[in-house]
Amino acid sequence: MAIIREAESAGRQGRARTDGLRRPLWIALGLLLIAFNLRPALSSVGPLLGPIRADTGLSGALAGALITLPVLCLGVFGRLGPPVTRRLGPDAGVLAFLLLIAAGLVLRGLGGLPALFAGSVLAAGGIGVVGVILPGIVKRDFPDRPGLMMGLYTAVLCLGAAAGAGFSVPAGQALGSPWQGPMMIWALPALLAALAWLPLVRAAPAVAGTAPRRTLGRLWRDPLAWQVTGFMGAQSSLAYIVFGWLPAALIDRGADPVTAGLVASLSAMAQTVLALLVPTLAARRRDQRAWVLLVVGLAASGFCGLLVGPPGLVWPFALALGLGLGGCFGLALTLIVLRAPDPQTAGDLSAMAQGVGYCLAALGPLVIGLAHDASGGWGLPAALYAGLGIAAATLGLLAARDRTVLS
Repeated sequence: MAIIREAESAGRQGRARTDGLRRPLWIALGLLLIAFNLRPALSSVGPLLGPIRADTGLSGALAGALITLPVLCLGVFGRLGPPVTRRLGPDAGVLAFLLLIAAGLVLRGLGGLPALFAGSVLAAGGIGVVGVILPGIVKRDFPDRPGLMMGLYTAVLCLGAAAGAGFSVPAGQALGSPWQGPMMIWALPALLAALAWLPLVRAAPAVAGTAPRRTLGRLWRDPLAWQVTGFMGAQSSLAYIVFGWLPAALIDRGADPVTAGLVASLSAMAQTVLALLVPTLAARRRDQRAWVLLVVGLAASGFCGLLVGPPGLVWPFALALGLGLGGCFGLALTLIVLRAPDPQTAGDLSAMAQGVGYCLAALGPLVIGLAHDASGGWGLPAALYAGLGIAAATLGLLAARDRTVLS
């Protein structure tokens, strides 16, 4: 009997060790599957804008709204992250809004402008909430490896953006559907991510209550929190200008739609390199200011080169642009985790930085579109993009100092 009890004890210990290993690995896998779904809804619109306008008669103003509205929804809905976390818990909240993303992606491809805009709002709203919740989960489940996890997370997110930009037009050709099918097909990976996340759903912590509200109120009075928010907003604006206008700018400069989509896809795929490396390496240092200058400089020079530079250098400019944007976004998310002293504050700072930041970022594509219409070319938009890069670098240098919020 003693031998049997020892064997059972050893078996329980072995299962506990296996479960302890399996859960972090499963959480990491779930996070990466979720990350893949946080950009195709946005990056697939630009390459499909021509067929959408041809089929629906979408005006130029409404086309700009279709690009800008989802970014605005990221900010507006992102502020729901802390209340959702308190009400459902972070894991159940992520699952619920993953399903909302899938529903929005299906709706926007049903045909007609009302469904297109309503589905875009739902999908972007779900992305906004999920994106706000995830940094807190990283801080909670990977406190010793935040840089590595945020690097993997942003790298896979960039892969999703690349897939949306590069495969939407070929998918439409394969499906025999100019834009409805490619709009809807991105619901499939969202549902897969929801299935993978389902086993991890657990009840909200018993301590959830008034503390997050006090933290949020204090963050709004914290200069460092506003610097992190400003950098998130400025670098996001740099990215969404590219998502919205890069294919159109390349076509204006003589590229065919498939080539324009491939250039955008290469740029998005290149984001994965520094999206992975910058958070991993930057988290090892107390000060991240050198990384700010590197990644913002690459992004600004790359996009300005694509807008006004020699056509023969399109591919190197696209590579520089992608490397810079990937590094910017990875660094912005990592700064949220590094500047927060605990998981709760990380979630609240994420809500502030992404909620306010994306609302500000939504103005970027609109301003660039107005500048292009006013000037009839891409020189003025390039100058405005360079100015936005200077603003992003300034805010990033302040946010990257070795400090924490609420300290």
